[in-house]
Order: sequence, then structure tokens, then C-alpha cells
Amino acid sequence: MKLIKKVLKDNTGEIQLLPQNLDDIWHLKYIIERDDLVFSQTRRDVEGADDKIRPEKREKKKMWLGIEVEEIKFHKFSNRLRISGKIREGAQKSRDKIDLGSYHTLNIEPGTELSIIKEWKKDQLDRIKEAVNASNQPKIVILTVEEGEASVGVVRQYGIDESFKISSSSGKSSGESMRNDFFAEIFAQVSQTLEQDTRIVIAGPGFTKNDLYRYIKGRDQKIADRIILEDVSSIGVSGFQEALRRGVIERIVKESRISKEARYIEILLEEIAKNGLAAYGEKEVERADECGAIETLLILDEYVRGKRELGDTEDQRFSVGKYSICHIDRFLKSVEAKGGRIIVFSSDFEPGKKLEGLGGISAVLRFKI
Repeated sequence: MKLIKKVLKDNTGEIQLLPQNLDDIWHLKYIIERDDLVFSQTRRDVEGADDKIRPEKREKKKMWLGIEVEEIKFHKFSNRLRISGKIREGAQKSRDKIDLGSYHTLNIEPGTELSIIKEWKKDQLDRIKEAVNASNQPKIVILTVEEGEASVGVVRQYGIDESFKISSSSGKSSGESMRNDFFAEIFAQVSQTLEQDTRIVIAGPGFTKNDLYRYIKGRDQKIADRIILEDVSSIGVSGFQEALRRGVIERIVKESRISKEARYIEILLEEIAKNGLAAYGEKEVERADECGAIETLLILDEYVRGKRELGDTEDQRFSVGKYSICHIDRFLKSVEAKGGRIIVFSSDFEPGKKLEGLGGISAVLRFKI
């Protein structure tokens, strides 16, 4: 994410951003919310001065348009965020007529500049900072492999996207040439996904990963120089998770969002299993905050977004599914005021799914309550 402009007073005002990849589009899903004023370059039918005579003559023109947000949809596989709402402002030639108050949809893709005007929450500002910092980190690919099977995933800020799988019906017993064909197919597929700064983790049980590394080294030393080997007990999604738990991402970058989530969900589950320093479910977590016992709050992104979409009032509790903690932003401020750390989990990633199973909100505690 590229930060173009930031003009805030008491956390209210305009931030102009340029998303650069799918991760940035995903971040925007949780930065933008209902009633925000969002501007972006778009195309829309406009009515010119001559169109009163020829009303059928309409054309789409580029313009910088501002809408009051009513709906946000993240289309992961088309790499796009669709933001819909009523037109509030538009920059256009004076002869063109824009129907203020009518509905329009902004399509935000990587490379689409946008400006957001709102009252900003701390976690939203933190998310922008995180996205900007992540743009300077290398892309990471995890390749899990065992004899005859391989799975490749791209590490993103919301989880790991499994890019492709390769299977070979033959193992070592089928001959070395068949095994080399298997390695050659992996090499060809991985080479297509690499960018200049991409780092590669080859993980798996046994010695197949080592043999694959030697094969790649013989084909391309520059790619081999970007490889880290890691022992895991399985391949595919479970292998990805195990590699994260072993801290392989931290050896490449200081700390990534998803490695932090993987580590803290394991800490939480261990504490729950031994009836230790953990609280889960809204009543327990709310009580822990009242006691000042929360060291780290684990909260799901969809939990926060759902609460904000419904809105909080002074007198009423709202419920999003199982959730009923009142005044979500006040609650988050309370946790931080008492020295608690807050980690917002991605609902698209396996640790987030585990957190959802615990009610969407949990905490690692300083002391038992």
C-alpha cells in the first residue's frame, strides 16, 4: 500500500491511498465502512447540455467521484473491491450533469487511487501502517513436498493462498528419470510465480525436500540462493501451518501478520487446554477486561466489522451472530488503556477460523480470574 496523503485532525479527515496488490485490496475491506465518503476515478454516464435535445446521446466519462458508502464487497478471485453508495460529490466539466444522490459503484483494483474521508479508528490507522510497511517486505512462497506430491502456497497478509498442486504416480522405485520429471514440473511452476525479491520455503518430511533443493540448485543458482529448507510432518495446508508455527516467516521478515496469528492461537489453545491464562467467549473476555487481566486480545476482523456495521448506542446491546459485547470501539480502547495488546485475526486464515469457533473473541491473560 502506498500512502499518498494524510490530513487528519483529532483522527478525523482524509487519507489518500494507492493499493498495489491483492493484500491491499483485502485491507481496504476492513478500513472502509458504511457512511464513509470515498472518492476514486471512475466512469459514469453523464448528460451534457445538448442531451436535452437528443436524450439518447449519453456517454461514459472518466471523473473523480465521491460516494457515501452503503455496501462493500471483496471479490478475491477478480482482485477487486466494489464500493457502492449514493453520489455526494463529483469533479467534472461544467457542461456535464451528475445526478447527485443516485447510486454508483466504485471498482477498486491494484493501481486504483482512492481517498477516504471519515472519523478514523485506531485499528484502521494501524492497518494502513501495517499495509504500507508490508509493501517493503519480500514475497514468500511455501512449497511443501514429499515423494510424488507437492503443494505450493503464496503467503499473503490474510492467509496462504494455495496456488497449485502437483502429483506424480511414481516414486523412487519408478526410476530416477520419473522423479526428475516430477522435480522439473515443480521447478517450472514455481519459476512462473516468482518475483525479483520472492523468497521460497521448501518444507516437508524426509529427504525429498533436500533432493528438490539440489535439483533447483543445479538448474538455477540464483533461485536456490532464495530457498530456506524446513522440516514439517505433512504437506498442503497442514504443512503450511506447521511451517508458520516453526517460525520460518520470522527468519525472512521480522514478523508477519499471519505468523503472529498462528503463534498466538497456539498459545491460546495451550492455555485453554490446561485451564490456564485464557478467556474465551464474550462474557469471559468482558470480565477479564473489567479486572485488567487481558495481556493480549485476540479478535476476529469480521467480528469488529459486523459490530460497526450494526452500530453501537449508549443504551442498547447489539448482536452479530453470537456476539453481544456492547460498544466495540469503547471496549478496544478499554483493553489498550489497561496495557493490553490487540491482534485482529483474519477470518480467511486457519487461526481465524479457530478463533471463530471460540466465539470470535478470546484473550491471553496476565493472571487467572
